Amino acid sequence: MSGMLWERWERAFSRRLLSSTPPRFRRRVLRNRRLFLFGGFAALGSVVLFLWWWLFASRWVVTNDAYVTGNLVPVKSQVNGRVVEVRYENTQFVRQGAVLVRLDGLDSRVALEGAEARLGEAVRRVETLFSQAALDRQRILAQKARLERLRHDLERYRQVAPYGAIPAQLVDDTECQVRELEASVREAEADLQSAEAQISRTTVETHPEVLEAASVLKKAYLDFVRREVRAPVTGFIANRRVQPGDEVHPDTALMAVVPLDYLWVEANYRERELRRVRPGQSVGISIDLYGRRLRYHGVVEGIGAGTGSVFALLPPENATGNYIHIVERVPVRIRISENELRAHPLRPGLSAVTAIHVSERGSPVLASLTEFPKEKYEAPFYEQELQGAEERIARIIAANRHAAHPSAEGIRENREPSGTPAPAAAPQGRP
Repeated sequence: MSGMLWERWERAFSRRLLSSTPPRFRRRVLRNRRLFLFGGFAALGSVVLFLWWWLFASRWVVTNDAYVTGNLVPVKSQVNGRVVEVRYENTQFVRQGAVLVRLDGLDSRVALEGAEARLGEAVRRVETLFSQAALDRQRILAQKARLERLRHDLERYRQVAPYGAIPAQLVDDTECQVRELEASVREAEADLQSAEAQISRTTVETHPEVLEAASVLKKAYLDFVRREVRAPVTGFIANRRVQPGDEVHPDTALMAVVPLDYLWVEANYRERELRRVRPGQSVGISIDLYGRRLRYHGVVEGIGAGTGSVFALLPPENATGNYIHIVERVPVRIRISENELRAHPLRPGLSAVTAIHVSERGSPVLASLTEFPKEKYEAPFYEQELQGAEERIARIIAANRHAAHPSAEGIRENREPSGTPAPAAAPQGRP
């Protein structure tokens, strides 16, 4: 309606103007009128363009090359086995530590039982070494006591032999017995040193043979425990690939867990647009899922350490001479308001439009304001898998020890007898 009125007014004005204008000036008047209208529209457009630049373009940098990003935590098997049960499906919510997939545990159970038997056998062998060392020590004490008695008898025999109180053969036999017993003592001491060399500075629990058997048991226990594949984080199941009956191997991707309560936006800005971008500047975010009416508020957390092409599988090589200048883009990490994310949930991969308020001062360009909940990057239950193994090892060691023995150092310190044995009785007869 307004267009028709304007057209009627223009025609009326033109007729009135042309009717009062001489015929030779009518063409000039029409041209001036057109120039005036064109200049007016051009001036109006310039004012609008200036206002747009002053109020928006000079203060904001906008890109539609932005996407919602999050942690896609893969769930992988750590051992070989056949899947006997899958407990969760896509889109289901799971908590950290929940059993997602269960593998066949027969082989791992057999291996664990064998490792337990070998540990018990190793404990008994080491216990035998300690017992043998104690036995050698007692044998040396007995032989030294006998040797002392024979030496005392030999001294007495030598004193009375010149008087004919005893035969010379008895003196010779006693000397031979002393030399044999001395050799036997040296042999026993060598055996004791050999036994001590195997248990030196150790106990049954810290002996290398027991530690090796315990290490084998720990590995078997881990294989047995890890037949249950657990959720590393809390989130929603996505991209489930595993099926019951599948044969899986270590590092086989079974599914993924996506924590939807911790997401951010990764916006790829052109090089020239990053000149005024700083961490800490506010960001307006529009997600295609909700349309332009819903606006998220975010903050620039940091600027990527390189362009996307630098981290590509095959980085561009420009040293061949066939160089074509391509405008590179640098990823900018943008934090989303937690309250808005909770009120309007998002999904990784959604398209977004971001506008950074570059007129704000912000932080230095190399600063990083990235904040993340540490609990989202921790899986403490993996470190607790060996607790059961330690308890099992302690129980097996205690069950296979028949007596407590001192360490080899204690044996070494107590090798000498505590006192001198009583001298043997003198042989019957007159001296």
